[in-house]
Amino acid sequence: MTPRFVRDTEAAEAVIDWAAPFEALAAGLTFVSRGRTVTETDVVQFAALTGDYHPLHTDAHFAASGPFGERVAHGMLTISYAVGLVPLDPARVLALRRIGDVVFKRPVKLGDTIHVEGSVSGLSAISDEAGIVTFSWRIKDAHGKLLTRASIDVLWSTDHVAAAEPELAVVATATGPTAVDRVVEGIQAVPAAYLEDLHPTGAYCPVPF
Repeated sequence: MTPRFVRDTEAAEAVIDWAAPFEALAAGLTFVSRGRTVTETDVVQFAALTGDYHPLHTDAHFAASGPFGERVAHGMLTISYAVGLVPLDPARVLALRRIGDVVFKRPVKLGDTIHVEGSVSGLSAISDEAGIVTFSWRIKDAHGKLLTRASIDVLWSTDHVAAAEPELAVVATATGPTAVDRVVEGIQAVPAAYLEDLHPTGAYCPVPF
């Protein structure tokens, strides 16, 4: 049976809707993620990926005489797994902007199951299309003990739809092209010649046009 991580105050808290637009969010919205057990394989693979082979993570004999009495997971592994546990909606969250104020309170030992409890602590509109959502994250074990806390900023999209550009009506004349026709022809001709000078036919162009 999958453990259910519930706080005493959960019933009184408003839970975040991950699909909601930025303008529908409010400070104080909360969430509780699913859990994940950190295994020896996780730690070994993380060490290989990052090159962090500190003996507290990879040497059982060394770690046994260390401050924790056994091997522990990398702190950055804990943060990385937390990012994966939080169900951010890719249709809403455009980018991860900042991870700050990280405090590692307790070690994550092999076999510990972690989850994330979080809340919206700040909102900052930056354009019609998106805003910054600041989360307060608390990574805990299955017994509710605080392991790590951090502040996370993400770029969150709005439901703003840009106003359509008014169409330019061109009236044909019997005597030939209008002034608007000539301007449009000039606009169409310039980019082709300009791009040919910058990137001759057959030359590598890193930007698709």
